[in-house]
Amino acid sequence: GMSYSQSQSGAYALILGEKLGKRRLPIIIGGFEAQAIAIEIEKMKPARPLTHDLFKSFADAFGVLVREIIINKFLEGVFHAQLVCTFDGRDYFIDSRTSDAVAIALRFACPIYTVEKILEEAGIVVEEGEPGPGKPTSSKKQQPKESKFSSYSVAELESLLTKAIEKEEYEKASKLRDEIKKRKGEEG
Repeated sequence: GMSYSQSQSGAYALILGEKLGKRRLPIIIGGFEAQAIAIEIEKMKPARPLTHDLFKSFADAFGVLVREIIINKFLEGVFHAQLVCTFDGRDYFIDSRTSDAVAIALRFACPIYTVEKILEEAGIVVEEGEPGPGKPTSSKKQQPKESKFSSYSVAELESLLTKAIEKEEYEKASKLRDEIKKRKGEEG
């Protein structure tokens, strides 16, 4: 999951979850990196390829396979990662920022791993019923915020979404997408 960081302005919290457990690894990433991850998660198609899409096309063209991502270090509060690639029958380990590694992993549909030491040191445990990404932190019922797009019809929103993607305004596009999903959920 991903959410806007409450602690750092302009940053996002990328939350990676343990596949068969309750631990989560919260990683603070920048807005551009969050955008690159969100675009792939939502299967949006930008008018021109983003850097991670270019990397994928380049790797595909030259027969490089990204097999997995390993978050292998946590130094002074910063996560470090490696891409594990195969080319011409040999394995290569390439250092990467964790946010870039995640964006690439999504494009290659490859697994993301870490080591127990990092989960122990930086992981958090989220019990069922506890607040987590996308869950309200208060037991009070929250009033939905009025969207700045609330006066538009779904058709108008879809048109604005297409234009935002063409102009590479991905933050606006994700807000429009959320409004469309919300409306279609209310209608359906």
